[in-house]
Parts: sequence; C-alpha cells; structure tokens
Amino acid sequence: MQALTLHEDPRSGNCYKIKLTAAMLGVDLETRQYDILKGETRSDAFLAQVNANGRIPVLQIGEGANARHLPESNAACWYIADGSRLIPEDRFARASMLRWMFFEQYNHEPNIATLRFWMRFVGETNLSAEQTAMIKPKRVAGHDALRVMEDHLQTHDWFAGDQASLADIALYAYTHVADEGGFGLSDYPHVSAWLARFAALPDFAPMV
Repeated sequence: MQALTLHEDPRSGNCYKIKLTAAMLGVDLETRQYDILKGETRSDAFLAQVNANGRIPVLQIGEGANARHLPESNAACWYIADGSRLIPEDRFARASMLRWMFFEQYNHEPNIATLRFWMRFVGETNLSAEQTAMIKPKRVAGHDALRVMEDHLQTHDWFAGDQASLADIALYAYTHVADEGGFGLSDYPHVSAWLARFAALPDFAPMV
C-alpha cells in the first residue's frame, strides 16, 4: 500500500474513524493537523491542493505530484480496509455494513456529532439564533438514531455479520462521546454494552 497521510483535526470523530480503522489493521498512517475553528481548511492552499470542499478528513494516498486525495470519512475507511476482516465476505453482511454506514452519515452524525461540536467546542452561548433553534430537533433526531441502534443490538453483538466491521467503527466514533453533546446513554443499555465490547477488541485505539 502506498504511503497514507490523514489530513485531520484530532477532535473530529470522522477523523478518528480513519485512524481507528488503520490502527485495528496495523496500517501506518501519518497525520497532518488543522484547526477547523480557525478556518485552516478554508485556506487557498488547502482548497487547491487537498479538498476543494474545504472539509476534513481527507486521506492522501501517495506523495508529491502523484498524490491522490480521498475526502469523506467512510470512503477513506473503506479504502484502508478493502480486503480485510473489517469488511464481511458474505454479500448480505457486506450490504448491511454499508446500510449502517449510510445510516451513520444520514441519521446519526448530523445530529449527535453536530451537537457535540456545538456544545463542547463552540459553546451554546456562541451559537447563532438559527443553530440554537436547531438544538431541540437535532436532539430528538439523535435519540431516534440511538433507539434504532438499541433495537438492533438487543439481538446482535455487532452491526453487520458476526464480528466487528466498518459499520461498528463508523458508529462507535461519535456514539462513545455522545454525552459531550448532551446525549446520555443510560436509556440505551445494549448500546452501552456494545461500546464496551468494541473497546475491548484487540488493536483498539482510543480517541486522543
């Protein structure tokens, strides 16, 4: 595999997903850090050379003039894990893994991750009027996502197949810090048990 470099802000759960995938597979991953609160991913150099969308994470594959850049956290996780034990061989289990990864980006991350960012890093008193108005609906939608996860985990140890996969990595990243956005997990015992089960896996790497 070519040299891999992650353009990241280490506070981001989306960036953590990629580092966790690499750690669990023993894949070397260099990092280049940016402070999104200071707008460092909106610089002319970043937009021209890394990601025209001005967002992280971005997985850089290779170095120099021939380097390629892959935005979107779950796509980067897939690139690193392709052909590994983190992607099920069974066709249905593999599709189920993708289903949960799509769920994470559409139902889970926009609510749980956004409120974590607003509450912990921006501060509620610094939010715009529009953002403040979105707190309640995002909290409701975040709890809806957690209930979907809780229902699934009542009868399954993992989200796809019979062992941990990229689906678990994608959902673990922001669920394990959901309390930082005001989402208590006491009403989700199966989610809490799954978090502990995942963190006990060999080669697990905590978020730093």
